[in-house]
Amino acid sequence: MIHIKKFAVNPFGVNSLVAYDETKECIVIDPGYSTDEEKQMLQSFIENEQLKVVKLVNTHCHIDHILGNRFICDTYQVKLHAHAEDQYNIDSSSQTAMMYGLPEPNSPDIDVFLNEGDTIDFGSSKLKILLTPGHTKGHICLYADQEKFAICGDVLFQGSIGRTDLPGGDYDTLIQSIKTKLFVLPDDTKVYSGHGEETSIGLEKRFNPFLQDN
Repeated sequence: MIHIKKFAVNPFGVNSLVAYDETKECIVIDPGYSTDEEKQMLQSFIENEQLKVVKLVNTHCHIDHILGNRFICDTYQVKLHAHAEDQYNIDSSSQTAMMYGLPEPNSPDIDVFLNEGDTIDFGSSKLKILLTPGHTKGHICLYADQEKFAICGDVLFQGSIGRTDLPGGDYDTLIQSIKTKLFVLPDDTKVYSGHGEETSIGLEKRFNPFLQDN
């Protein structure tokens, strides 16, 4: 059984997640930790739960989701997993940090490239990779079919969708990703978004104003 711990961090309110199971192995997803206090909060949780970090995963590599990449990789000696098409966001992250007045992320490059249909394995658990471009070129979602949840980064939000006006974004591609990769999941699939509260596939099908005419 996969458990999810959520931390809302940094000035952008990124939902940085820890996914773990009964084996005590865990993965860290979208570590937006930008301050020592935020990093200590994560470390305390991992220590208190006696977890072992085995992988780092970025749903996408926008600056607000990668601020803690270096910290996670160095502290827990793990590799960064993401889609190859999002390396461009890491390459430009120093300039982006300066623009927003954020600390230099110094993120490592992607070590392990994730593709559609791959799985992220930890402990006795698996998360399936869904390629969902549109917010960025290489955005991915992570799907747990048995537990019925999807970690959707900045593709789908409660009552909204990801922005498409940044480099690599494309509105039509994003809508297509949601329709063909997410809206085919069971309606009771819980959605963990990159910002804001959780929702479900069924609720977004019925009420999301950006998706009613598509």
